[in-house]
Amino acid sequence: MMEPHEFWQEIHPPEDAVPPPWQDRFPAELPDGRILFLPIRALGDTGTGIASLILNQAGFAVETTLADSLAARLSPLDIDVVVGLPTLGLSLARAVAERLGHARYIPLGTSRKFWYRDELSVPLSSITSPDTVKRLYFDPRLLPLLEGARIALIDDVISTGTSISAGLDLLQLVGHRPEAIGTAMLQTSRWNETLCVERGIDANRVHGVIQTPLLQATADGWRRQKPQ
Repeated sequence: MMEPHEFWQEIHPPEDAVPPPWQDRFPAELPDGRILFLPIRALGDTGTGIASLILNQAGFAVETTLADSLAARLSPLDIDVVVGLPTLGLSLARAVAERLGHARYIPLGTSRKFWYRDELSVPLSSITSPDTVKRLYFDPRLLPLLEGARIALIDDVISTGTSISAGLDLLQLVGHRPEAIGTAMLQTSRWNETLCVERGIDANRVHGVIQTPLLQATADGWRRQKPQ
């Protein structure tokens, strides 16, 4: 049993992976086969659960590993500009941009500065704050950085696709479409309906370092939910 503060602090060797049923933690596999244990959180009383990642609570070694891996996936795409979603996606976007050799990145924001314009904003909500709707803003001073650029839009976790969709809406509002979408974790496959089916985005343009399934509660623990 891991204590809550022990999660996200270290990468484990492949042999530490545990088979289902899982009790308190899910063994997420990194591209090189190593393991990052993630806490399992029940989704209300639905009988389902998810593996959770809170990037700004991760140990520096974990954060570095995830940024290195995502940058390696995006490197062949010749990305010119990295755009980051608040809040937890900003540190990842900054780290990835630095690894791609960029001098800066573009942070989107939810705090309205006095020089921001309401017409350069869209509504924003997320699975972790379902009852809170904010607005996502693009700093008008940074618009020239997008001209003619190949863009990567980055968030820490993509789950239902709601937050990343707000980022796509905002980029579309300013006349741009990202070449790639990047994330540390693709949480379940529910994002596929939002991004691929509804928005027509090719799944090959969505790059995640780790992927975790929707989990089902059983009498002896958590297991991968079987396809309906």
